[in-house]
Amino acid sequence: MSLQLQAQPLTAEFYSQPATTVARKLLGARLVRVLPDGTRLSGRIVETEAYSGIDDLASHGRHRRTPRNAPMWGAPGRAYVYLSRGLYWMLNVVAEPQDQPAAVLIRALDPLEGIDVMQRHRPDRKLAELTSGPARLALALSVTGALNTADMTQGAELWIEPDQTIPDSQVRTGPRIGLGKTPEPWLSMPWRWWVGGNPYVSARSGKRG
Repeated sequence: MSLQLQAQPLTAEFYSQPATTVARKLLGARLVRVLPDGTRLSGRIVETEAYSGIDDLASHGRHRRTPRNAPMWGAPGRAYVYLSRGLYWMLNVVAEPQDQPAAVLIRALDPLEGIDVMQRHRPDRKLAELTSGPARLALALSVTGALNTADMTQGAELWIEPDQTIPDSQVRTGPRIGLGKTPEPWLSMPWRWWVGGNPYVSARSGKRG
């Protein structure tokens, strides 16, 4: 058995760290999705965003708990999957201790396993477009609201496991994307992390290098 197959899911203790710490440390980790038929899909995480606490005015967890953001208040390591603009599923993993609403958005993956299946999920797409954005990776890995609140520390349908260590010299940071009229300083907070030069970093960032 390969070392990769022996890797264990990241633990609740790992996700209990500040969302900003988790977002940085997730770069290089492997997101794994196992389909109902047992097919394993995976990709290396190359872009993340952190959303932390009720004071973060860009976060769904700001101000108060609602039916939509309730997973953010739950146990660290649970999936928070929500529908954006009524069209696209977005995959987040809950961070920080329970009752402190925080999560990390998985923005882009470098695809590794099951690429042929991902391409069937996103037909007529170039390989570089397969998982280069949060909506794209959710489609490619068949992540939907059915996985909302899934325990990503258990290694069942969806989890993240260690893979590569990305040195600080390869990491870039910048503002989060798509925040609309979010006020400063939250609009410009450099809480997005990506691997410099990776072709799967989302094109909307405009800063792949």
